[in-house]
Formats: sequence, structure tokens, C-alpha cells
Amino acid sequence: MHGEYKMPGGKLVVADLEVRNGKLTGVRVSGDFFLEPDSALTLIDVALEGLPAAADDKQHAAVIRAALGSNVRMYGVSPEAIAVAVQRALEPPA
Repeated sequence: MHGEYKMPGGKLVVADLEVRNGKLTGVRVSGDFFLEPDSALTLIDVALEGLPAAADDKQHAAVIRAALGSNVRMYGVSPEAIAVAVQRALEPPA
């Protein structure tokens, strides 16, 4: 599953994932945004892995925010923007 979101005033966020047994798996977030430290991207993927597919964007954003803590700097992206990309990946094909 694939979802994209261009954050207003920010950058493109892409979420690729699968759903197995009602949970997110194989989560990979990417895009043209920047994170400091670079390892924060792995923290995002790990935080989303195993979450219920039925969780909403507010729950996804909260999990991302908690995983990153206060030491991570995000440029051109936010936990909410990542959550929108995840939700778009979960939408049924048109």
C-alpha cells in the first residue's frame, strides 16, 4: 500500500506499508523532508510497525511524537503529515 501527502508549506511525505492481521507491517516512511538525527526515520518506522490499521491519524501522530521525543528536529514535515500519508496508504483504491 502506498500513500503520499504534500504538507502545506512543507515537503512530500510517502508511506509504504502492508496490513497483516489488522496491523501495520513493513512500514517505510520517506520523502524529501529532513530529520536530525537521520536515525529518527527508523524510529518513525518502528513506532508505526504493529499499530492497528483501524487507528486514526491522531493516534498515528501521537505514537510518532512519543517515539521521537524532544531531541529530534523535523524540517518540512510533522507527525501529523506522516499520519496523513499513512491514512492515505490505508484508503481503498479508487
